[in-house]
Amino acid sequence: MERVLSNKKHIAIFLLPAGLIFLSVMVVPILATGYYSLLDWNGIGEGTFVGLKNYVEIFVKNGHDFWQSFGHSIIVLLLSILVQEPIALLLALLLAKGVKGESFFRTAFFIPMVVSTIVIAQLFIKVYNPDYGLLNTFLRAIGLDSAARAWLAESGTALWAVMIPLVWQFIGYHMLLFYGAIKSISPDIIEAAKIDGANYFQISLKIILPLIMPVVETCIVIATVGSLKTFDFIYVMTNGGPLGATEVPSTLMYDLLMKRNVYGEGSTVATFIVVECLIITVILQKVFKKLRKA
Repeated sequence: MERVLSNKKHIAIFLLPAGLIFLSVMVVPILATGYYSLLDWNGIGEGTFVGLKNYVEIFVKNGHDFWQSFGHSIIVLLLSILVQEPIALLLALLLAKGVKGESFFRTAFFIPMVVSTIVIAQLFIKVYNPDYGLLNTFLRAIGLDSAARAWLAESGTALWAVMIPLVWQFIGYHMLLFYGAIKSISPDIIEAAKIDGANYFQISLKIILPLIMPVVETCIVIATVGSLKTFDFIYVMTNGGPLGATEVPSTLMYDLLMKRNVYGEGSTVATFIVVECLIITVILQKVFKKLRKA
């Protein structure tokens, strides 16, 4: 094995195809997007180099729209970390403890992840429908007619109405990752703790959680990156409306690229999303590194 690993020439040959694919589908497009962000370009003709003009246009002159969309993405991020992940972890701990119908619940919680995001978005559009939607029908049935409203058409409720299914869909995915990590822990460790008189809450807090911390880190990074680049749910349910109440950077980018044909400004937002995801991921990795050393 050591002889194989020491042959750097053979390793390079085997890694070359994967490296070329990664370079062509990831690195080159990112660099190209960064270059396009420096152009005044409509996506068809010749682009004019304008330097940082697009960045000033997006972040300063039209800063209200962009920073509002950025704030919405941060709300999605906080909900993912502070709501989605704890619920997923709690469900994983309950299932791993051993409950009747464990296999059924494990599959049932994961089903939303298997179903297309577009299908779930359309389902919740029907749930929020002001006339025949399940939510308003329920509120009227219990005498709360005044609480019924057009949930996706009002600025005060649209964002939260979109966030609920957005966070809910991926709970099962993270639950399954936590569940697999918990099940990989040696039963002898858990049994030894029980013999010492520890209850399941203490075992979860003092033994299970520290042992699955690498998986916790992975899940939080996945949730963070997914939150910052979320697009399909919001685009299908509200298209960023009403009046930008649910706009996020990815929907703003789509609007600039596909509807306004200002590829320079759209590429500027795209570049920001990439850099933002990279920076926050590095910060999270450093935070977890410090926690492991503590």
